[in-house]
Amino acid sequence: MFENLSEKLQRAFKSLRGQGIITEENIGDALREIRVALLEADVNLNVVKELVEHIRIKAIGQEVLTALSPAEQVIKIVRDELMTLLGKDTARFQFASRPPTVILMAGLQGSGKTTTSGKLAAWLQKGGHRPMLVSVDVYRPAAREQLKVVAASIKASLYEGDLKGEAPGSALVERLAKEARREAVNSGCDTLIVDTAGRLHIDEDLMDEMQRLKTLLNPQEILFIADAMTGQDAVRSAEEFHKRLALTGVVLTKMDGDARGGAALSIRQVTGQPVKFIGTGEKPTAFEPFHPDRIVGRILGMGDIMTLIERAEETLDKKKSEDFAKKALSGDGFSLEDFRDQLRQIRKLGSLQSIMKMLPSVGPFQGIQQMADQVDEKQFVRVEAIINSMTPKERNHHEIISGNRRKRIARGSGTSVQEVNQLLRQYAQMRKMFKTAGKGGALQRRLMGTMGGMRGMGR
Repeated sequence: MFENLSEKLQRAFKSLRGQGIITEENIGDALREIRVALLEADVNLNVVKELVEHIRIKAIGQEVLTALSPAEQVIKIVRDELMTLLGKDTARFQFASRPPTVILMAGLQGSGKTTTSGKLAAWLQKGGHRPMLVSVDVYRPAAREQLKVVAASIKASLYEGDLKGEAPGSALVERLAKEARREAVNSGCDTLIVDTAGRLHIDEDLMDEMQRLKTLLNPQEILFIADAMTGQDAVRSAEEFHKRLALTGVVLTKMDGDARGGAALSIRQVTGQPVKFIGTGEKPTAFEPFHPDRIVGRILGMGDIMTLIERAEETLDKKKSEDFAKKALSGDGFSLEDFRDQLRQIRKLGSLQSIMKMLPSVGPFQGIQQMADQVDEKQFVRVEAIINSMTPKERNHHEIISGNRRKRIARGSGTSVQEVNQLLRQYAQMRKMFKTAGKGGALQRRLMGTMGGMRGMGR
């Protein structure tokens, strides 16, 4: 996400490098590039105007730190303004003082409400809560069936209810909602997630039904589910829902497919409500709280190392990662067998593309984000096949792999000698890179220790 915006902002900052001071002229050139970058990212026009004006005033005002270069000064100002735009703190999730906490999921049809309801339930389960799901979309039988499948996949409680042949309508919707809340209390569930009906467009019937549900359930959270890829359409829809329902927050889905990020940068300013969560893939675990500081880091090319480390610590085998880190960051390095085991670990984190794009675009990781688009995920399979075709001695002593051994390994893995040679070269480069990282700071060592095998997966 934000790849296009990040790339264009980097170009704007680059135009200031080499300048001795900030002047009206050179900041004007940079601001024009920033304005174009934001507009092309589909950020709301009024938000762009306000943001650029704030940057201009601060850049030529007294708030500039004289110890910084002009480019660094502007980056700092842009960072501060983006943080103000998105909210400086991660939005808090509201829980009822007396369970169950009721969460009303609102949004248009196709925005991902049902899938997001399941992801939110999985997130709550991870935090020790006992959520119950209910679908009150009585107009589309497939919607209720979909939620049933989602609930089963994450082993969450589901209230199905008996439709009793009643005609679809508000009376049935309200009955199901009341019964679900009662069932949540009786079964000891502390959270009720209500998946509501959607429409292809905003209409009075939809809004009236949502308002009746709000009055009936008195929810602690009313979350608007928006497809990030629809850009300003998502922002306009959120604004309309907020006027009628007083939303408490927004969930942006399909953020992994949105390289622009305009909705994320506009929605809080337009609605006044924070983005609370983002969906970053199809799996139930591809769901995370929205951290403004981390998002700003991604936009400015600083990466999102903390989210990457958190994901690694939740997913990976801690002992295996620690053992690999000790070997990789030591003078002796790591074996091909260690490398294979670490590749298996990394595959648990998600696509290699998504991992690489969370790394900074500076320092020892410079250029790695640009490599992300050239990643061949199938290379994982080929690399593992090559290493599996080696003998234990070859995996632990790569220097003994001669020309004849390489031919045998290629035949055994169904690959070519060139691919075997390429793997061995990349392995040697990674050993050298990790040894260098071992001399760096604690955070760098920690990241490198959990992320062995980043390079070398290109086509």
